[in-house]
Amino acid sequence: MNTFQFQDFQKFGQVNSETAVKMMGDWAKNWQAVTTEMTDYTKRAFQDGQATFEKLISAKTVEQAMEIQTSYAKRAYEDYMQQMTKIGSMYSSFGREAYKPVERAVQSVQAMR
Repeated sequence: MNTFQFQDFQKFGQVNSETAVKMMGDWAKNWQAVTTEMTDYTKRAFQDGQATFEKLISAKTVEQAMEIQTSYAKRAYEDYMQQMTKIGSMYSSFGREAYKPVERAVQSVQAMR
């Protein structure tokens, strides 16, 4: 009887260890994806800001400058909101994926009973 309990404990430890390693790997992969996405967005936003600044300094009239600035502000806001929606969706997806190994570990422990 004691041997059976020790084997169960050993198997439980192995399952937990494998689950932890998988979760850490997924966590690192997910953070890398978020970092890449935010880096790409930052580059695009900087380039757009730089191009807008160049247009502003070459504007011939105040009205033209206001039009350039208004267009930039609208575009920057829309891009930002789109990016934050995308990042939020990524986090939500990552959360669901991160829970799967825990769910499998719980199921395997319940199967041992």
